[in-house]
Amino acid sequence: MSSSDGRPPGPRARGAPRGARDGGFVTAETAVVLPVLVAVVAALIWGLMAVCARIECVDAARAGARAAARSEPRAAVISAARGAAPRGARVGVAREGDLVRVRVEADLPGVGQLTVKVGGEAVALAEETVRR
Repeated sequence: MSSSDGRPPGPRARGAPRGARDGGFVTAETAVVLPVLVAVVAALIWGLMAVCARIECVDAARAGARAAARSEPRAAVISAARGAAPRGARVGVAREGDLVRVRVEADLPGVGQLTVKVGGEAVALAEETVRR
């Protein structure tokens, strides 16, 4: 871009088309921002999976506590809890006086060492202890 009067080219006039030097800025910015966006979306999806697994653990613990409160056998309590729990969850049942406590824990896989342990616990009053 040289002018006909021999002066060096000055700043671009308003409304003038962009020169060849400005052409790669959008591509470079996209190349930097796109991986960051992908990482953020992946983290959000992983967090949503963790929340869903936590809710499943709480629901499973409640199902097990209801079964234990009805004085069902221990195998039936564990089966009821495992039916609602995430795959590979651990179920624990404990009796503390009149109360039955069911705890469900599951490991949520993550990238490398970023695994998360989620869990839920429910407590119910055993029906045979209720006085009428």
